[in-house]
Order: sequence, then C-alpha cells, then structure tokens
Amino acid sequence: MTIRAQTEEIERKILHPRASLSAESKGRLRPEREGVIRTCFQRDRDRIIHSKAFRRLKHKTQVFLAPKGDHYRTRLTHVLEVAQIARTISRALRLNEDLTEAIALAHDLGHTPFGHAGESVLREIHPGGFDHYKQSLRVVDKLERNGQGLNLTYEVRNGIVTHSKGKGEIIPSDKSGLAETLEGQVVRVSDIIAYVNHDLDDALRAGVIKRTDIPPEVVKVIGEGYSKRIDTMVKDVIYSTIEIDYEHINMSETVSEAIYRLRDFLFEKVYESEHIQREFKKAKRVLTDLYEYYLEHLDEIIQTTKVENEKDGHRVVCDFIAGMTDRFALMTYERLFMPQAWQI
Repeated sequence: MTIRAQTEEIERKILHPRASLSAESKGRLRPEREGVIRTCFQRDRDRIIHSKAFRRLKHKTQVFLAPKGDHYRTRLTHVLEVAQIARTISRALRLNEDLTEAIALAHDLGHTPFGHAGESVLREIHPGGFDHYKQSLRVVDKLERNGQGLNLTYEVRNGIVTHSKGKGEIIPSDKSGLAETLEGQVVRVSDIIAYVNHDLDDALRAGVIKRTDIPPEVVKVIGEGYSKRIDTMVKDVIYSTIEIDYEHINMSETVSEAIYRLRDFLFEKVYESEHIQREFKKAKRVLTDLYEYYLEHLDEIIQTTKVENEKDGHRVVCDFIAGMTDRFALMTYERLFMPQAWQI
C-alpha cells in the first residue's frame, strides 16, 4: 500500500461522514496518474503555492494602496489568514483540511492590482465583464504554466468559483450558490471572517478610524480585540454547524448580523472613504490607460506571455492587466506614459 493510499484510508476512518475524501474526488479536467505520496488535494495545494500567480499576491493591494508601513495586509497575507481560519474550522468539524487549504490559498489568484478598484475598472471596460472569482478559476484552468493550467481537482475548482459574496449574504438563503463541499463553504465563511477583522485592524493602524468609531452593538456581540473577534466568529461557525448536523456550514443569526453590521461600517468608513476613493481613482486611471494602450499593442503582450492561441484581443489584455502586481502596473505606466530621462 502506498503512502497516499494509507492517508486516504486514515481519512475514511477519522473524517466526518460529510467530509470530502481524497479517494472519492470527481477528478481533474485532464486525467492524470496520482502520486504515491500525496493525495490529490495535497498535490493541488502544492501546485497553487508554487504557481507564479500565488507569488504575485505579495505585491497586490488588499485595501491600502502601496502602504509605507510593513505591517499592512497584502493580498498574500489575506489568503494566508483565510487559510489559517479555514483550517481551524475544518479541523474542529473533522473535514478535509487539505482540500480546505487548497481552496483558501487559490481563491484570490485572479484578483487585480489595486484591489477592488482594479476589479471595478475591468468590469467596466472589458466587454465580457469581470469578476475576480471567475478570473481565479481561469488562472488555475488556463493561464498558469504558459496556458496549460494547474489541472486541479473538481472540488478545489468548485470552491474557488463559489467563495465570493460581495455585499451579499454570507450563507445565502438559496443554497444553490454555495460550494458543493462543506470545505468550500468553510472557505466562503472564513474569507469574510478574515477580511472584516484584518481590514478593521489595518484601518485602525492607518488612523482612518478610531476604536470608538466601531459600532457598540458589534463590540457587544463579537468583542473588541482582534483575537477575541476572530475567536467568537470561528466558534460560532463550528457550534452552529454541529447544531444543524452538518446540513451546511452555518452561523448564528446574532453573530452573522454583527458581521453584516461590521462590513457595512467598513464600506462606509474605510472602503468608500474619501481618502481611499481618492487613491482608487488614480489607480483606475492607470489601469484604464494601460488597457487602452495594450489593446492597440497586442504584440507586446504576446511576446511576454506566449498567448498566441487566444484570439480575443480584449481577453488577452484583460488577463494581462489582471495578472499585474501594483508595482508592475505603476512601473509599466511610468515607462509608457511618463517622460523618461535622456540617456547620455
């Protein structure tokens, strides 16, 4: 018996009956022989970590554009915090941690430079629209490995494309929009637990808001400190899910309402604040100009990315822009549109 087979047998013995078993995966887009050491979900996680798109997340905005402080979150630290929270929940519920972690690490691979400002620009100017969760799936299916994709399992791909909520419900009344696996649903909940807490923490550090600004009804329910808030939310997810016998990943009405209130507060005081929006307008101008330029100079992208098989020029440009880091976008903009010092 291989080590992989031993691990799969351990999963059968210790995981919850509703957990996703590696040995029962629905498989990959292109069939391939599985290894002797790692399960399919472990291999997916490792492929994601070693991808170029994952490495680029360290230079993509979470909330604050090009922050000078070393302790502000980036898109990379965000996905790591989501993964940590999701693994804690999955372990407590005896779900498949490897699948949970793979989905968590990949869920934002398609995010644009400059955070949601970049996403809104591409949604406006790309004829097909743009959603970062769909782009994340496109990254792992097609764009990585010079067009070959990572060939991930169905369960990871399904979790990626169903994680996003926007301003919608954390756990929607219509369950058809949820991931098919409980592990994918864990990531969806962990995503909002992570970002409302770390974005609040960063906003306090930046002086955008004060602790006294946080709605008292939120503090009363989930606590005041960073660790206390996460602890309250994580425990609520675990015990609420057990209470309904794993029908789906769940939260109590009291805690979910507090999270909604905190999210609304962050949109009003942080994400849509005058300071943030002023910088986002600049970022939108940068990406709009870059999009228009590359639409007229597709050959420059093709030389860089080797995407000769893609016939849709808008799609080529959209993929290229979405894959940029903040600093690469700014550096490219400066090279293309700003006067350069004369080289003597």
